[in-house]
Amino acid sequence: MAAPTEFEKTEKRIRKAVWNAVKDYDLIQNGDKIMVCLSGGKDSYTLLDCLLQIQKTDKYNFDIVAVNLDQKQPGFPEHILPEYLERLGVEYLIVEEDTYSIVKEKTPEGKSTCSLCSRLRRGNLYSAAEKLGCNKLALGHHRDDIIETFFLNLFFAGKIETMPMKYKTNDGRFDVIRPLGFVKEKDIIPYSVEKKYPIIPCNLCGSQPNMQRQITKAMLATWEEKFPGRNDIMFTALGNISPTHMLDKELLGFVKEGKKIADFELK
Repeated sequence: MAAPTEFEKTEKRIRKAVWNAVKDYDLIQNGDKIMVCLSGGKDSYTLLDCLLQIQKTDKYNFDIVAVNLDQKQPGFPEHILPEYLERLGVEYLIVEEDTYSIVKEKTPEGKSTCSLCSRLRRGNLYSAAEKLGCNKLALGHHRDDIIETFFLNLFFAGKIETMPMKYKTNDGRFDVIRPLGFVKEKDIIPYSVEKKYPIIPCNLCGSQPNMQRQITKAMLATWEEKFPGRNDIMFTALGNISPTHMLDKELLGFVKEGKKIADFELK
């Protein structure tokens, strides 16, 4: 028997990581209708590919519909995703909404477009999920995104928070899941190249220089190069939390009904 190729090894690691995430966080149940948010980037293509592979097994019985938000970015190749999805035989919906112009108009020069773009995108995707009768939305964030988000919140927002594997939207209508949450970006990159995904570049946040996320990504890459395995340790730490050894007053019972119950004054 021939030894597995590098691609086969990478594919196995990705498949195993996705199955572990599905199992550990109960991401999929029978009867689900999952909306896969497809941007045209390497991560969302990999997400769709992995969910289609799971669908082919007899472990779960669920439906998939791929949804892309056409934000009317200049030069956006509108034909690529429909052609790709039709070749796969995947049900899909293209939502056309000019959020690009809104983001460019409302965002001051030099400021990040990510926050407003994300809010507009989220609202349109939730509306699409309701229209399609989906109960879950699958996003393509991977392990590196989760670690980076933790440090972005730590450094720039002053809070301990990151992207959860699964959460319910504020209105309770949908579950949002991240099946790639255990997958490393360094595996997705060669995998997507080998799979020859028709990548569509983003002309909004993906093209902005000196973004805080890019700076954080570079910092983590430097740490990993100097101390191999550090990212693994940090990711493990995000699932190994000791709440009683933090400083959150509400969590520890020092704030009740919005009022302090322990108030110390210097005399």
